[in-house]
Parts: sequence; C-alpha cells; structure tokens
Amino acid sequence: MPTLEFNGKHHIYTYHFTVPYRPLETDENRSCNPTGEDDNLIIDSDNLHALKALLPRYKNRIKCIYIDPPYNTGKEGWVYNDNVNSPLMQEWLKENGPVDEEDLERHEKWLCMMWPRLHLLKELLAEDGVIFISIDDNEVHHLRMLMNEIFTEGNFRNLISLRRGVKNVQAQFEYVDRLNVGSEYILFYSKSPDLKFHHLTVDIDEKKIGTWNNHWRGTNRPTMRYELMGITPETGQWRWEKERSLTAIENYERLLDECGSDPTQTDIDEWWFAQSPQKTDLLRMSSTNRPEHFVPPSDRRIISSLWTDMIVNESSSLMKTLGIEFPNPKRTDLIKRIIDYATINDENAVILDSFAGSGTTAHAVLALNKEDGGNRKFILIECEDYADTITAERVRSVINGVPNASDASLQEGLGGSFAYCTLGEPLEIEGMLTGKNLPTYTALATNLLFTSAGISIEDDALDQKNNDGLFYSDDKNDYYLIYKQDFDYLRSNEAILSMEHAKRIEDSSNKNGKKAIVYAAGNYIGQRELTKMGIAFCQLPYCIHER
Repeated sequence: MPTLEFNGKHHIYTYHFTVPYRPLETDENRSCNPTGEDDNLIIDSDNLHALKALLPRYKNRIKCIYIDPPYNTGKEGWVYNDNVNSPLMQEWLKENGPVDEEDLERHEKWLCMMWPRLHLLKELLAEDGVIFISIDDNEVHHLRMLMNEIFTEGNFRNLISLRRGVKNVQAQFEYVDRLNVGSEYILFYSKSPDLKFHHLTVDIDEKKIGTWNNHWRGTNRPTMRYELMGITPETGQWRWEKERSLTAIENYERLLDECGSDPTQTDIDEWWFAQSPQKTDLLRMSSTNRPEHFVPPSDRRIISSLWTDMIVNESSSLMKTLGIEFPNPKRTDLIKRIIDYATINDENAVILDSFAGSGTTAHAVLALNKEDGGNRKFILIECEDYADTITAERVRSVINGVPNASDASLQEGLGGSFAYCTLGEPLEIEGMLTGKNLPTYTALATNLLFTSAGISIEDDALDQKNNDGLFYSDDKNDYYLIYKQDFDYLRSNEAILSMEHAKRIEDSSNKNGKKAIVYAAGNYIGQRELTKMGIAFCQLPYCIHER
C-alpha cells in the first residue's frame, strides 16, 4: 500500500505513545447538571492530551467520532505546538508561529499535527465504530492517504460531498484563475472492514404508494428456479429464495383474511404500515397469471454519498439566536444525520468530537435524544480559550432552553447535562519519586489497570474496596494497589508489601481461584515465594509505563 512521506514523520511516528497520562478533573462551577462518572463531557484541553486521558475509560468504546480539524487554508491561524522530544524537530519549529499561506511547510505541520491524534482516535473507536472527518480541497488528498495508512484502505467507506454556500465575487472580473469552490467533503471510515450499514434515507416531498413488480427476472440462476404458484421457469430466476417467497404468499393470504378478498392499494399500504417495524413481504398472482411481489410504499428515499440537499454551515440566524459569533460553524442537521446513521442500532452510543469548536456535535446529540428518547452521550474536546464561553455556553443554552428560538423544542430546552473537565498534572515516574504532583488513588489505579494490564473500565471510578488495597477484579485476577497520595506514607514501611499482608491477599484471591496482581512501592518477599503464593508484584512508580 502506498504511504505518505512528509517532513517530521519519523519524529512523530510513535509520539502518541509518549504523551503522558493526565487525569480528568471536573470543574463543578462550569458543569451543567452533572450526574456522575458516566456523564457527558466537555474537556478544556489540548486534544492530544485529552485523548490520552480518555483511553483508560473509553478505549474501544466510542461508537461514532466526528471531527472538524483546521482545513489548513492558510487563513485560520492555527499553531503546531506538540512538544515532540526531538532536537531536529525542535530546531525545525523553534520560530514556529501561526500557519499561514506564506508558510511553505504548512502541509507538513498539518500532517504532523493530525498523525498522533488519528492514532489515539483509532484506539478509542469501538470495533463497530465509525469516524467522519470534515475537510476541503486543501488537505483532502493528504488526509485520505493518512487515513488509509492508519485505519487501512479496506476501512475506507465513502468520500461524502456537500454543498458549500458560494458568494459570487468572481462576477466582477472578466477572467478568473479558477472556478468558485462549491463543495466540501466528509471522509467516512470504519474500524472493521466487516461492518455493514443500513441504507441512508431522507424524507421526500410526496409519498410513493406501494406497487407490484414481476417476480421473475432474466438473470440466469438455476438454483433460484423452483415451482411457485404452479409455475417453474425454464430460464431466468425468481427474485427471492423459495422459503422467502412461500412466506410472502402466506402473508398475502393473511392480508386478504383481514382486509377482504378485493383490497384497494390504499388498504394494502395501510395494512403493510400496520405491521411496522417488521418488514412484511407479500407475493400474489397478477391479473395476467404471473407471480408478482409487493414494493412497499415509502415517504423516504435512499441517498448516495452526494449530499446535495445539505449545506455545510449553520444558518447565521440560529447562531445569532444562540448569541454566538463563530466562523463557519457546522450545520446541526448535518451532524444529526451523521450521528443518527452511525448509531441507528445503539441509542446508548458515545459520540466523540475532539475539535469541538462551537459545540454543534453536543447540540446534535441532545436534539436526537429529545426526538427519539435515546441516551447517547457526547464527549467534546476544545483547546481554545472559548471552550467555556462559546463551546460549553452553547450547550448550556440548548439544555436549559433558548426563549427567542423559532424551534419549539429549543425554546423549551433539550435537557441533558455535562461535566466540564480540565486535565490534572501528568502522571510521571519522576514526579512520584520526588513526591511532586502525586496522583489520587483513583487516577493511579485507573492508569495502572490500563497501562500494565490493558484493561479499559466502563463502570464507576476505581477505588480501594478493602483494607488490603483491592481495587478491581476480573475472571482471572484480583488487582491490589498499596498507595496513598502522601509522600511520607510512600516512604514508610506501610507502603511495602509485607509477608503478613501478602498472606491475607493470598488467602482472599486463592479462595476465589484467582491470581493477585499487587502494585506497591516495594516488598520484603522474594519473587519465588510470591510466585508460590500466586502473587505478581509490580513496583511503583516504574510500572506506570509498563505494559
């Protein structure tokens, strides 16, 4: 498979592994009706660090990711400031400033910015999850190659094209150097190539009534030629397998029993809708003595990857109603369509947007939940200084209600809640050795479980369950952490695994047929003895980066 080479790639190739873990810290004052650990989240942080912070809890859990990264037009003023520990990289970026049209390396910087973030997003994505990325002509070709390399080419699904509002400023000139750009794109990838999707449909202005089609077709499949209603075709084939056809005949006989022997097309359509949500096949003999099957009525049509019915950006009137000034916000209906399509069979799905901007993704999630009673959750990440005043404030407004909104549900308020989070200090070996920035018990336990055991938790925050330090159990192991957020304690004998303590752990875990994993600052027992006791010892703080 072709790969994309760019300046800095070999320096940032594994950079996402080196980003330190920083625990989420909730700001109660800026949260909105917070409900607990599994609440919606708005994270005020650099998205690279925030994505790393989400891994212990959300790895392989995100059903749908939508991101709207900088398009790299040269006019957005974004800055590449990842702290990559490479002298050559730092020399390259030492005079780094906002990326503009004059920056001849703006494409390389954009790719260096996207590479580690896409890797972390892939880790967070569920096996049946999907990712949608808004982009335009400036980077769509680079992004497609980057996604093929990270997500693999087999997981590419579509390049969706959308209409962009065009100001016809070219009309004043006799000659122009290019056509007006009237489109933008959304790249659509899955995590698994085996994933299948429903059709994407939209409302149509005039409902199509049901019709009947000839059940015979000209394509030649001998295995699909069988006796049906006294007819066995010599060529061609029936459209359905035998069992499905026979069931469809029974369904039509049931319809006649319920609607009479000579139903009108309206009767048939109404009966068919009454069977919903089950899709009921019907098959009958036509007036010309040929089997014909029912093509159901529809008030929707299937659409392709050409979304000409949708303009990319939100109307200025809605943003004005919300009291928000933000350049080119994405249309709420657009994000609703994406999320609804991605979560059609999972109304408890988690949706992530790591370039949150004006907060459209949260608005879309809350609106969908209001419409269908779903319980989807959102996670927004925004690093700019408007994370509270624009991103979170919009979400507060749509939750509580916007009195002057034209939409009745928005006037009333969409309901919901979120926890507003920042990130704590990095969890690093040096900090624990010196006693500086010691993590909480919960933060350390969560990180240890993920980094050393590869376990991503979904339940409530981890905490000590008994006096021996048990904090988590699975089918095979019990996990113990002997720790307090106190440097004097960590230097004392209490923080060391003693024989007495080990025997209590052995008795408890062995009784349940499990092995014990113990994290502590030290131990007084040889590993051979611990192995006999069914205990694996991991020394703090060095094990926080082991896997």
